[in-house]
Amino acid sequence: MAEQNHDHEELAGSKFFWVTVLNVVITIAEFVGGALSGSLSLISDAFHNAGDSVSIVFSYAASRISRRKQNARNTFGYKRAEIIAAFLNSIALALICVFLIVEAAKRITDPQPINGNLMLTIAVIGLAANLLSAFLLNSGSKSSLNMKATYLHILSDALSSIAIIFGGILIDLYNWTLADPIVTVLVAVYIFYESIPIIRQTFRILMQGAPNLDYDQIKRDLLQIDGVFSVHHVHAWMIDENNLIFSAHVNMHDMKLSDAQPIYSEISKVLKEKYHMCHVTIQAETTRGENEDIIYDRGNDIP
Repeated sequence: MAEQNHDHEELAGSKFFWVTVLNVVITIAEFVGGALSGSLSLISDAFHNAGDSVSIVFSYAASRISRRKQNARNTFGYKRAEIIAAFLNSIALALICVFLIVEAAKRITDPQPINGNLMLTIAVIGLAANLLSAFLLNSGSKSSLNMKATYLHILSDALSSIAIIFGGILIDLYNWTLADPIVTVLVAVYIFYESIPIIRQTFRILMQGAPNLDYDQIKRDLLQIDGVFSVHHVHAWMIDENNLIFSAHVNMHDMKLSDAQPIYSEISKVLKEKYHMCHVTIQAETTRGENEDIIYDRGNDIP
């Protein structure tokens, strides 16, 4: 398993490297092409890609940091590094979309002459590179919020290239310069919409939000274990999108610790196998408390 994880990490690192190289090449090509063609959309997209290059490097660094082992200062490890990177990348993506919409509005009110043929050529090259980058990151984006945020950055670049291609065709054939800003607005709105769920999910994880679980069903499952007659004061939170932490108070009959161990083991088995908890902490009690709610609100007094 360790060897498989190492191979996966090396593959992810290789993908981030090649995506960064492709993105830098696109950025340079669009800066040069934008300056020569007079296309503000290419120059804007070049700034967009430059920002993405920084985000990709940031995401890769976070991915490396997240694999560090636990220590006395970080007992849960560094897995939140990827969540922070995904959150910041998604915020940056949303801000870039706002910037593109503002720039598009300026181009609508003040159209500029553009060399549509050169604009089209550079955009096609950019699209090919972006599609290759998206292909490299696609599989990893399904299991990592960090890689998903990076994947959305690349997807936004690809859609921007499509918009520029579409605008370049209309400009080249019909000299209709409004095509570019109109399509840019549509693309920016779409990417902004796609980034919002990642912002929400990563913010929820950073705020120690509870995973979407049926806590009443969890209580029913635990009460079916022989020796358990009450479950309360449940706390559940996420380290990242794949690692869930669970703690609870469980009432049992007064018994020796060695006799309680099989009950602990069964509780842990149910929570890990059915609900995919990676870390379970159970506090055994022999007397009923004054409050046996599943989720006990003590206000600012954190238990």
